[in-house]
Order: sequence, then C-alpha cells, then structure tokens
Amino acid sequence: MSELRERLDGPETIARGGGRVIGVRRDLVPPEMGEAARVVSPPTGDGVQLAPAADGDRGQVVPAADGDGIQLGKLADRFGRVATDLRVSLTDRCNLRCTYCMPAEGLAWLPREEQLSDDEVIRLVRVAVERLGVTEVRFTGGEPLIRRGLVRIVRETVALRPRPRVSITTNGIGLERLAESLREVGLDRVNVSLDTLDAVRFEALTRRDRHADVLAGLAAAARAGLTPVKINSVLMRGVNDDEAPALLRFALDHGYELRFIEQMPLDAQHQWDRHTMVTADDILAALAGFDLRPDEVSRGTAPAETWIVPGYRALDGGVARVGVIGSVTRPFCGDCDRTRLTADGQIRNCLFARDESDLRGLLRDGATDEAIAGAWQNAMLPKLPGHGIDNPAFLQPTRPMSAIGG
Repeated sequence: MSELRERLDGPETIARGGGRVIGVRRDLVPPEMGEAARVVSPPTGDGVQLAPAADGDRGQVVPAADGDGIQLGKLADRFGRVATDLRVSLTDRCNLRCTYCMPAEGLAWLPREEQLSDDEVIRLVRVAVERLGVTEVRFTGGEPLIRRGLVRIVRETVALRPRPRVSITTNGIGLERLAESLREVGLDRVNVSLDTLDAVRFEALTRRDRHADVLAGLAAAARAGLTPVKINSVLMRGVNDDEAPALLRFALDHGYELRFIEQMPLDAQHQWDRHTMVTADDILAALAGFDLRPDEVSRGTAPAETWIVPGYRALDGGVARVGVIGSVTRPFCGDCDRTRLTADGQIRNCLFARDESDLRGLLRDGATDEAIAGAWQNAMLPKLPGHGIDNPAFLQPTRPMSAIGG
C-alpha cells in the first residue's frame, strides 16, 4: 500500500473535494481493481488510499473528460460527466393545477421552515459557481415567480464571478408584472410553459382561467429583451396533440423559440403511460409541413435536438429554430451536465433519482463552504449512466416534478 500511495500522492494525480480525495487518474488505478475501486482519504488527509468497492458499489474512480485526470473543483461523476448547469427550485408551490402534474386540490406543500431562505439559496448558488464550476443557473419551481425574494436572488446570482448565465422556467403568470424588474437586475432569458393556444382547453388542462396572462407574460418578456424567449410545450395524446403545427406557427410569428418536450413519468398521480405518450417521432411527423432542415449547430450538452425553420427569423434576427426534447425515446443522459437543488435544500444528481443528499442540514449546522462543496461533489459521484425509464424495474421518483424543479 505504501508503494501505491507513493504512486498516487500529489496534486497532479489526485483531486480533493471538501478536504477529501474524490478521484484519481484512471491510468494509475491498479488493474486488479479496475472499475471496482473507490477512493478513501486517510484521516490525516495526507496521501491517497484505494480500497475495493463495497458489494454493489460500482466505484468512485472519476476520470476527467479528456482522460488525463480528474478536474479539480468540479461536479464530476464516475462516468466522466461534469455538471455545470444548476437547476434551483425556489418553491414547490404553483398557481396552476395542470392535470399531468398534480391533482385538482394541489399537493401537501413543504412547510415554510423546511424551505431554504433567500440567504441560503444565494449561498448555495455561490458555492456552486465559485467553487464547483457551475456556469449556468436556472430558477424553477413549482412556480418561481411566486417566490417573494426572486428579484434579489437573481440580482445576487448575476453578481457572482465568474458570472453565470441566469434564466427562469415559468408558467408565465406574473411575468407581465416582473419581466422589466428581472431584466434590470440581469436575468438573461426565460422559458415559458404553454401547451395550448385555446383558452378553453388551457382552462381544462390547468384548472385555471389564466391563458391571457401567459400570452401577456410572453409578450412582456420579449419587450424586456429576455431573449431568446423560449416556449416549452408538452403534447398529450387525445388532449392537445393536434396543436403541434399551430403552436409552432404561433412561436414563429412572434419570434419565440419553441421546444416540444416528451411527457415524462413525473406526475404526482403516477398515471404516466409509456405506450400512449406522444413521442419525438410523432411530433416531427406532425411538423412535416414546415420543411424543417437539420440544424448544423452542435447541441453540445443541450437536451433539445433542433431544426431550422426556413422562411422565419428569431427575435434577434437569426434563423428560426424549433426543438424537440425526447427525454424518453431519445435520451441524452450520456451528455447530461445538470445538478439539481430542491426548494428544501436537497441535491439530486438526476431528475429521476430516488436518492437525495441534504445540504440544508449542513448549512444550518454551520458547515463551511468547503464542506458544503465536498458534500455536493460526493452527491454527484454515484450518478447513474441513464434514467432507466425503459427498464422494467424503473420506479418513478417519490417527488413529482413540481417538488423537484424542472
């Protein structure tokens, strides 16, 4: 073991997170251990020790993306993916009751004392940006616009250095009132959920008569310069799957960028059915009349596959695009760069994870930023290679989408 420690010791071969060793160069791992190895930090913090992984544990040997070693201060997992996109749920509450998300009576909301305070949210976002390499922060919910401290949270996030890109995913209700204020404090853009252009159908889907408010919110975001203004639409068979062409034409006519999203098994009622969902192929077939052209711009780690729509322009004068996020039938797990923070301070390394890691407890027990960063890194290490929706053993997360954050 002393020979092994000598081989591995030194900053050029190891990575530490929160005072703990979290990874070593793959080429320095003894062949007999291979993938079934985990890194153990000795009590003194000096040197490196490897031990066989526990039964059922695939290990925590973490390669860098380029294969030359672990990247220090990053949210890496054992498959080499590095999370740089943080999704922060500011509340589990929502002012709509969408049928595919929650029952008409709503859900049992988190008690106020269990939710992160504004200061706690800001601190965790700062740790992510300054210590862990996060470059993009998106605030979600529930409905983030109902969070009273939203404008301050955005302002403090934009002030971080290096400055992250900051956006919000919202249902659009209240955006008409807040768009200018959010732009003034530095918000970059918004994603607005809109599943139908029919006000009657909207009320049936959301159980609220607020369709006009969503349209007004979209227009306000465009006026404020929160561009590109993106629309997220979920199509459901027999409900609104006939609206794909109309939704795209509406987006194109207004300069918005539309994203169709396959419905995912994240409803509180657990009524999602893989066999009846509208797939990416179904959506593209419905859009055949637009003569879509493949987008030559690489999607990188973005979830949407995009196509150019000839004859239209975006708000910034660039080419018009439409995207399809095939989370179920065209998974992009191998390129995932996301980490998620729930409204009650739990880290989820995957949208579909059934396990969470508590940062709220560390915060309230007086942990240092270094300790929080280390716990966050440890939470990301065991991220699975994929969501496993097509696996017969797949189980929906205990929390619904409104409690996880989109």
